[in-house]
Amino acid sequence: MPTLKITDARLIHLAAQGLLTLPSTPAAKEDVLEAIRRMQLLQIDTINVVARSPYLVLFSRLGSYDPAWLDELLAEGRIFEQWAHAACFLPIEDFPLIRSIVLAGLHGSYFSGWIENNRDAVNTVRNALQTNGTVRSADFKSEKSPGGWWNWKIEKVALEYLFSRGEILVTRRENFQRVYDLTERVMPDWQDASTPPLSEVYPALIRKSIQALGITRPAWVADYYRLPKKEIAGYLPQMISAGEILEVNVEGWPEPALVATENAALIQAAVHNALQPDHTTLLSPFDPAVWDRVRARQLFNFDFMIQAYTPAVKRQYGYFPLPLLHNGEIIGRLDAKAHRKDGIFEIKGFYLEDGGMLTEDLAKAIAGAVSRCATWHHAPQVILNETIPIELRNTLNLYL
Repeated sequence: MPTLKITDARLIHLAAQGLLTLPSTPAAKEDVLEAIRRMQLLQIDTINVVARSPYLVLFSRLGSYDPAWLDELLAEGRIFEQWAHAACFLPIEDFPLIRSIVLAGLHGSYFSGWIENNRDAVNTVRNALQTNGTVRSADFKSEKSPGGWWNWKIEKVALEYLFSRGEILVTRRENFQRVYDLTERVMPDWQDASTPPLSEVYPALIRKSIQALGITRPAWVADYYRLPKKEIAGYLPQMISAGEILEVNVEGWPEPALVATENAALIQAAVHNALQPDHTTLLSPFDPAVWDRVRARQLFNFDFMIQAYTPAVKRQYGYFPLPLLHNGEIIGRLDAKAHRKDGIFEIKGFYLEDGGMLTEDLAKAIAGAVSRCATWHHAPQVILNETIPIELRNTLNLYL
């Protein structure tokens, strides 16, 4: 195998993620499902400053599309919701793999102290499900619990506990609020006896992680599905020996990078300069391309931290900065807020990476990306906050 440049590795990653080029045709509902399959999972977050993250992640890959398609896929049972990297949507064909992780309790340890003092609340919620059918957190009227768990009321925590154990599933969402039901009613044909052992699940999820990443350092693999790092590292040598994973050198990386055999053609395409990026778009902070801070720094030379979870006095780039992807590079970040009722898409802050210059071509590309996102979001009037340096503001305003 040839030695790749770091720029080749970036392009392979973006190609695997569906972020290399602009879509050539308008999106259809099946494209939403295909994008999730390509990423393997789609992280969920409720922050709604621009669009909620799963919808924005899909927009970055598909362009304008109907967000209702994602909700429909969940209600139709073609995708499901479960803890993976975090709370995620996943293709329904991966249910057996994730079910194994759930039943093994790998993502439920944070409830270990809570459950001992709250069994009555869990039983109340369980009985309501058995008696009434589907429930939402809003169906319970108790006061919120002070302190941890985002100040959730106790029944919401109980629902999350049952969800983490696999007793209940999300059958659909209403206004993005989860609607829960018992697993046997959501998946009546499923039998837990069909759940594969972890010895089969781990290699399968390793392959999926490497395929979704396109190219990866070994240390990045476990984070994709939040799997145990030591156990995952132990599977890699045998999978490489079996030819399930390819090794390739990347300039500046101390060990060989890993590529799924399904993506072998991307290596040759990169070597022959056939991966030509032309995509400029806004990324969600929870996009797979940037959610791992170490990977984003090592792959894109982009130091990114989700500012929404940072105390206000420590924020450098506003509350919800969106990374800016341009032609294979992450060249800056844009702090945005959608004022949906007024139809306004406000740019509160605009920051190029160190040494970056806002050329005419770059300004056109960024303005186009912002306008497309604002129009899709039904907030087509783009305004630039006066805190943005005037020379940047004037240049961008020429093309908005």
